[in-house]
Amino acid sequence: MGSMRTPTRSRLIRLGLATLLAGVVAAPSRAADPVDWPGACYCRGGGTLRCTAGLTHDACRRKCDGELCDEWFWKERLPCWNWGYGG
Repeated sequence: MGSMRTPTRSRLIRLGLATLLAGVVAAPSRAADPVDWPGACYCRGGGTLRCTAGLTHDACRRKCDGELCDEWFWKERLPCWNWGYGG
């Protein structure tokens, strides 16, 4: 029979630490989540489309729920578009 080497305790500890560190490095930061960035919040209701700039995704959702928007959407890191040229 061939000999099988059993992992030593120090190898198991190093493997566990490497796995733990890889998980910490690979885990995305909550602060870098795009929904935390300000953006343009659009609310369609009563036949008009209104935009409020500088809101996060959650703030946009709460605002549009409060205003009873028929439809709403949010564009990350963008200002409100004025839908025309020249102002």
